[in-house]
Amino acid sequence: MADVHEPKIRSYNMSQVKGKNTKPELVVRKFLFANGFRYRINQKDLPGKPDIVLKKYKTVIFVNGCFWHGHKGCKYFVLPKTRTEWWLQKIKNTQKRDRKAEIELNILGWRVITIWECELKAKKKEKTLKNLIDRFV
Repeated sequence: MADVHEPKIRSYNMSQVKGKNTKPELVVRKFLFANGFRYRINQKDLPGKPDIVLKKYKTVIFVNGCFWHGHKGCKYFVLPKTRTEWWLQKIKNTQKRDRKAEIELNILGWRVITIWECELKAKKKEKTLKNLIDRFV
């Protein structure tokens, strides 16, 4: 099946996908701040530039998009029908980088929490956010 967009339009659409300050990240950050937690974002001196860094608790949080990070078994991760091999390799490389960053952070003594985009959808959001604090306090 061919792409429904011309290559130029598809390229523009993909260039508009944000890597920082995504809606799921903002949901988590707003929740943490409202509950009295202070944090840094996208700290460049840590492996993987974690989305949220809670230095006081020696904890980092990655808020991963289900598609971009290849969330296995998730209905939001659907491999595109065009350029499948290219996308598969791109997602595998992202997963490899994620694992490497997590290992390096653990070696440095950091606790790593990964929250998936699907866990912040309406039905699961409240439970996910309530359980989040228990994971590092």
